[in-house]
Amino acid sequence: MSENIEECTHDCSTCSANCSSRDSAPADLTEKLNKYSSVKKVIGVVSGKGGVGKSLVTSMLAVTFSRNGYHTAVLDADITGPSIPKAFGIKERAMGSEQGILPVKTASGIDIMSVNLLLEHETDPVIWRGPVLAGTVKQFWTDVVWQDVDYMFVDMPPGTGDVPLTVFQSIPLDGIVIVTSPQELVSMIVGKAVRMAQMMDIPILGIVENMSWFKCPDCGNKHYPFGESKLTEVAKEYGLEILTRMPIDPENAKACDSGKIESVISPEAEEAAEKISVALGL
Repeated sequence: MSENIEECTHDCSTCSANCSSRDSAPADLTEKLNKYSSVKKVIGVVSGKGGVGKSLVTSMLAVTFSRNGYHTAVLDADITGPSIPKAFGIKERAMGSEQGILPVKTASGIDIMSVNLLLEHETDPVIWRGPVLAGTVKQFWTDVVWQDVDYMFVDMPPGTGDVPLTVFQSIPLDGIVIVTSPQELVSMIVGKAVRMAQMMDIPILGIVENMSWFKCPDCGNKHYPFGESKLTEVAKEYGLEILTRMPIDPENAKACDSGKIESVISPEAEEAAEKISVALGL
């Protein structure tokens, strides 16, 4: 028994251990979508570390695709740090029907599901262990009624822990977008996200560098507060498409904080959306 445990790689396709669970190990861990749902494309938005503006990028991509005529949705898989409802100014709680849980619609018709829409108070902490967090994400896919969604964006928690792994295994992603920032550690952090996607056989649509630059309100020139970007070198190292470089924009941050992200028109988000569509073959 102990010998088998030591040999086990937790991947039955490559493992040499002769354990009793081998025959019962599922070949496909993908969860079935709610039978009343229809979702055409699912895009995960990931980051190797927190604090890079992943939720802001997720929201702006959903808004941009919606503005371009697609029915979009956001599945907020960042269970312990949900910020999507606040960005869209959503206060009401999600309701249910005989068909399942109904997502809350934003002012422009984007479907949203987040744990904050199920809590009595939006400031209530989610103090759950990994398996419960992972189970909640699965339910957002299997129990929510996503009607006629063209593009679903999954806002994932940072890192490579339980919940990102659950999303990669349980939800049929068409690709992921990696969000990063210009700091020196970017190569190592991006490398972790890239390798996880490769191990899970998930296509990488490209990389977004957030907080890349800002425009001086006096002279109008671009300035780079974190120094010269390493994004070109990192993208070349890992064979990634650069989707866009998003600026530090106080107006965008203000819109996000006040629940008015749908009012933001971003040329950078448009650029990223166009490249994502091309990467998906659309």
